[in-house]
Amino acid sequence: MVTSHRFIVTGLLALVFTLPLHSKTPLYKKADAPVDARVEDLLGRMNLDEKIGQLNQRAYWHNDEGRKLFDPMIEAGGLGSLMNVNDPASADRLQRIAVEKSRLGIPLLIARDVIHGYKTIFPIPLGQAATFSPEIAREGARIAAVEASSDGVRWTFAPMIDIARDARWGRIAEGCGEDPYLTSVMADAMVRGFQNGDSVGSPTSLAACAKHFVAYGAAEGGRDYNATGVSERELRQTYLPPFKSALDAGAMTFMASFNANDGVPSSCNKRILTDILRKEWGFDGFVVSDCFSVRELVPHRVAANEAEAAVKCLTAGVDMDMEDGIYAAHLDSLVKAGLVSVDDIDRAVRGILRTKFMLGLFENPYVVTQQSVKYAPSHLAAARRAALESAILLKNDGDVLPFDRTKVRKLLITGPMADARYNQLGTWIFDGEKEHTVTLLDAFRDIYGDSLEIVYSPGLGNPRKSDPETMAAAVAAAADADAIVVAVGEDAILSGEGHCMADLGLVGGQSQLVGQLKATGKPLVMIVMAGRPLAIGREADMADAVIYSFHPGTMGGPALADLLMGRESPSGKTPVTFPSTSGQCPIYYNHANTGRPATGAELGIADIPDDAGNTFLGCTSYYLDAGHKPLYPFGYGLTYTTFAYSDLALDKEQYAPDGTIHVSFTLTNTGKREATEVVQLYTADLVASVTPSVADLRRFDRVRLAPGESRRVEFDLPVSELAIVGSDLVSRVEPGEFSLRVGPDSTRGCETKFSVK
Repeated sequence: MVTSHRFIVTGLLALVFTLPLHSKTPLYKKADAPVDARVEDLLGRMNLDEKIGQLNQRAYWHNDEGRKLFDPMIEAGGLGSLMNVNDPASADRLQRIAVEKSRLGIPLLIARDVIHGYKTIFPIPLGQAATFSPEIAREGARIAAVEASSDGVRWTFAPMIDIARDARWGRIAEGCGEDPYLTSVMADAMVRGFQNGDSVGSPTSLAACAKHFVAYGAAEGGRDYNATGVSERELRQTYLPPFKSALDAGAMTFMASFNANDGVPSSCNKRILTDILRKEWGFDGFVVSDCFSVRELVPHRVAANEAEAAVKCLTAGVDMDMEDGIYAAHLDSLVKAGLVSVDDIDRAVRGILRTKFMLGLFENPYVVTQQSVKYAPSHLAAARRAALESAILLKNDGDVLPFDRTKVRKLLITGPMADARYNQLGTWIFDGEKEHTVTLLDAFRDIYGDSLEIVYSPGLGNPRKSDPETMAAAVAAAADADAIVVAVGEDAILSGEGHCMADLGLVGGQSQLVGQLKATGKPLVMIVMAGRPLAIGREADMADAVIYSFHPGTMGGPALADLLMGRESPSGKTPVTFPSTSGQCPIYYNHANTGRPATGAELGIADIPDDAGNTFLGCTSYYLDAGHKPLYPFGYGLTYTTFAYSDLALDKEQYAPDGTIHVSFTLTNTGKREATEVVQLYTADLVASVTPSVADLRRFDRVRLAPGESRRVEFDLPVSELAIVGSDLVSRVEPGEFSLRVGPDSTRGCETKFSVK
């Protein structure tokens, strides 16, 4: 026995010394191997704990306690992603633990909320939507990705593409407004910007995350996290198209929304996460929960405890658990109990690994970008251009703007938003630095201080305050000024997640300040910086000119100053309908008609005669005290010239369902200044099997014309885009008559008709 044993050992040693010094490189570490093959090879090497670890995302603590907690977890393969690591030294240190010390060397996916800029802050997404320029959205996302990746961030929780029709909802600031087509176009642009187009493996790309899936923006009463009651037909017609656009653009991840729709929280809604997203659309990335939304199935009262919540969310299609720690705590025991299958876990892990391979993290896990990219001159120039194109001229009585320098030599700048370094940046700017903000006051002093006498008096300390003495000082300063610019609006904290408003009027003493300035008789220009459309009818009536700037970001000041002084003409358009009063919400242009639509001839509450009969008012759909019309319609915006639309023509009168409508018309600059017009094309299905929208935006373009210049503008519109989702949930183009309109907004323009056979 002894002799035999020695023989075996000697033979094994001889075999070992004849092998290569290095074992064969695993397939998953071969950069030239197909991604799916690498995923399957790595998945086959992982134990259950390591698989569950990939489903676990936590927020990092930048202290000794955090290192003691997370370092061992990473080394054991217990974390797939970390949030809120935002410096290259920390990012590289943590990646070294994951790549060099864990058994399989799987890199971390480092995530951050990079919503409308990282260091160089662009206008909030609602402001970017006001540009009607996908190029602005793409460039803003690209710059954000370049800056954030320089700190090790490789995944952003953006774009937010919820359709929002209620301005009371704080997160309206974070999306692109009320229109599915505009939002779809901007979603495509943002995804391509974050992910660097087809170069998603570039070290400067961020994995995009389309959120929130789905119908979160329809929260009852505009109150965040509230329930929604959207039918699947309406989901498919209105709320799902932007997400399909993001997916088609290559979005690598999706985020489930907080809300319960029709009684089912999105985090455990298998119909949307599996049946539609994966099976119908073919999504092969991964879905992350929103923060703590797995455990929130318990207060939703659809799960008795956290373990049951884990079962429901994972099996429905939520792959990664954000910050809860519930998957990490319960999945092992749930698998052993037979309540969760390894197949479900493998499905979730595949999407996460695929994303990491596609991002190139296995080849380039460490930070390689130079830090000089932050606030690069080209980035600041792009942010300035975005702020300029996002500003909306709502009123300009007597052509008070742009300022005539022969008449305006002394300018009073006042209002709580005139020098608001932090509030100008808007919501969701975790890494924005107010020290880099160029305010309206800064811009006038720096750019125009040599040619204008600038007087500054704040009027109010911040938008929420009401200080009679400070207001009186501003009014006194107006005594010998030639014109007044008053900047009002909202603090950044009044919009964004969890920041909803029941009253959409200007807060604090701002309305009083505008009124007192109006009483001076001086030309009064009101600039509004806010995170949502506000009900500013009273104040707009008092001002001679109004410019609306959804929180414009780092370079908002120079952009607005250039507009006021006429270096550029405004070109922004309203991406949402502006309500006259809070009580009109939700209000949106593409609503369905009713059997008794308002005509515009209805009597207001002050016009009703005494003892009027019950049917005297005609019984149409409107408010006695607010009518039915908005303060400003969707797509509205003025400029410093005028445009005329004429000679609208279609290439045919009748089209096949698989045909293409060729639309052409003439746009003429009939004024005296060069400017850009956002031309818009709308259609309406005049008779359908279900009630159609009164109008739907189908195309838009930015057209710049010199004074007196005319241009023939053309659009091609596939008939297939006129499809409507029927009561059977099938999307189809229905034969019949349609109207088509081109114009400057959703209510005006040239109109014609055509039919589909």
